[in-house]
Amino acid sequence: MAFDDRMLRDPETGFLLDLSRAPEDDPAAWPACIAALQALEAGAIANPDEGRQVGHYWLRDPELAPSAGQRAAIEGAWAGIEALELGAHTDVLLVGIGGSALGPQLLRAALATPRDTAKLHFLDNTDPEGFQRVLGSLTPHRTLALVVSKSGGTVETRNAMLATEAWYGAAGTCISDHGIAITGEGSRLDQHAAAWRARLPVWDWVGGRTSVSGPVGLVPMALCGWDWRGLLAGARAMDALTRLPFGENPAAQLAASWYAAGAGRGEKALVIEPYRDRLSLLGRYLQQLVMESLGKRLDRNGAVVHQGLTVYGNKGSTDQHAFMQQVRDGRDDAFVHLIETTSQGPASPADGGHDASDHLLGFLLGTRTALEEAGRPSLTLRVPDTSAHSIGMLIALFERAVGLYAERIDINAYHQPGVEAGKRGAKATLAALTRIRNELDGHPRTAGEIAKTASCAPDVAWRVLQHLAATGRADLTPGARPSADAFRSV
Repeated sequence: MAFDDRMLRDPETGFLLDLSRAPEDDPAAWPACIAALQALEAGAIANPDEGRQVGHYWLRDPELAPSAGQRAAIEGAWAGIEALELGAHTDVLLVGIGGSALGPQLLRAALATPRDTAKLHFLDNTDPEGFQRVLGSLTPHRTLALVVSKSGGTVETRNAMLATEAWYGAAGTCISDHGIAITGEGSRLDQHAAAWRARLPVWDWVGGRTSVSGPVGLVPMALCGWDWRGLLAGARAMDALTRLPFGENPAAQLAASWYAAGAGRGEKALVIEPYRDRLSLLGRYLQQLVMESLGKRLDRNGAVVHQGLTVYGNKGSTDQHAFMQQVRDGRDDAFVHLIETTSQGPASPADGGHDASDHLLGFLLGTRTALEEAGRPSLTLRVPDTSAHSIGMLIALFERAVGLYAERIDINAYHQPGVEAGKRGAKATLAALTRIRNELDGHPRTAGEIAKTASCAPDVAWRVLQHLAATGRADLTPGARPSADAFRSV
């Protein structure tokens, strides 16, 4: 076999996928998967749970959208992005969580330079100390706030927004003078932001984890002076490559290698190892894209399958000094993705008379050889550089590979019942907190005693009471063991 027999190369985009050290799946299984993805692009219902289409592919090529209204909406959003102005703002604060933050965080890591028109910051949790740290580093009158929530009701985002509004108010200004909302039309946030500087859409046919090529990613790019049109062009170019027949289709080939490596059950984690610092958040971004899409208990027929693909990774060669020891010599449960760029950045003298980039190549190929010697699978993926165009190609490649893999294992990649279950659990905990706080009086009682009247489990009551004590809303007298701790009102 020639070394390039399993190598896909596209001279026009500079993209390369080398599968010579990756396992192969039956090619006959994949034409139907490609056809199913084409049907989704044409407007088929992708998420029967919600009866909605999935149209993130249309975001970079509106001509593919199945309705004139959808095409006009996308192009209208582009016009709205073009019209945005920073004014006197020097910083942009993005308030969001999950897909509303991970995509923009990947973009910042890959594209930020000292020459940017604004610096991008994030509130992506409901941690009061995190609010304080980020807001404390900014100046309200110089900061533009982007609040991103598709539903407008995401609790973590709303909490961060309220903290941001209070921060503006304490400085004698108002978020309406500095705020841009990115949300669904008519949502709670959309109504709340009626007087803000601007509102841009997130449509019901775009999921959070695939929203980066819409206003969620494009607005911060535009405000920071990054090439958002280039990101769209790169994604559009990769979309075109991944509509080709299986033998020429990089997304199908990538998904097939995942299926073969993990025996169709996700038995090997995808280890993402980009050999460029600017791509260090790619693994974190792909964790959500892959694991939220493919981690499902049921298949489309309702059978229990417990499917999924684990994703982790930081960057090479850093991880060669960390977990790659186990990946090579420990449990045989990993499939390594070595990611490189053709462009290597500025020349930098290094040990042995080499350039620093020479060592980076040495470590990449050295890792590949070490894995091969141990019988561990890997693949190598190359894009030209870390430009917006190349980032767009990577985003589209993995989005489409996820869609194809989901077709292969017959699961719905476009819902997230586990996430919703966690939200319901959080609401139940907050309701219990209210009941428990109302039960407190001046008489010390144990968590078990309070749990009986507050209608919750003793361990939940104890955790809530510990939290109330830590935040100054209950008094705690420690017992000999946790179940003997006594709590009363302050």
